[in-house]
Amino acid sequence: MKRMKYKCLVLDHDDTTVDSTPVIHYPAFVKILEELRPGIFVSMETFLEKNFSPGLRSFYIDELGFSQDEMRREWEVWREFVGSIIPPFFPGMPELIRRQRDAGGSVCVISHSFPEFIRRDYDAAGVPQPDLIFGWDSDRSRCKPSPWPMQEIMRITGYSPDDILMVDDLKPGLDMARASGVAFASCGWSHQVPSIRAYMAENADLCPASVAELEAILFPGDVR
Repeated sequence: MKRMKYKCLVLDHDDTTVDSTPVIHYPAFVKILEELRPGIFVSMETFLEKNFSPGLRSFYIDELGFSQDEMRREWEVWREFVGSIIPPFFPGMPELIRRQRDAGGSVCVISHSFPEFIRRDYDAAGVPQPDLIFGWDSDRSRCKPSPWPMQEIMRITGYSPDDILMVDDLKPGLDMARASGVAFASCGWSHQVPSIRAYMAENADLCPASVAELEAILFPGDVR
């Protein structure tokens, strides 16, 4: 087996490793809209665009006018969905994670999800647990797009920026990678929103269209 290109693969979780928006996040959003803003319809494509920029919190407060009580209710509904539904891994992703680990590399996760649910999803799919997980933190200054999680990975593991590839579907991951000097790959196997794809094509270092293309980046010239 040829040497892997990146010693450390840093993965986002939702919509990068697991296909969660169609089964968790968008249905939870539809439920809360029906409850708090009946008569308003937002497509999944628009939901994804708003998640990409300006972010869902800004969308809820600034555009939909959610009060603090309504934001707490939104949180309750989301927790209900994410706590009861296990999203599927994208095809090929479990094998890719195992291959990175089997080759002697590391796999870490930086996500806006909670570590307990990330671990649950890996266990449910029979995938080896990540070496490090940085999930949603009550201190938002430590969450993407802050470089803090990536800097912690480098501090703990001793890897340099050149050793790491970050894979994410959203702008906060890209911004974090840029601030950390780490290469960034967008995940073209996730949602197919034209505006997001165009932004990533212009700004990401790498734009693999499939998990197989990501594997070819990680193991160049190594055909199985």
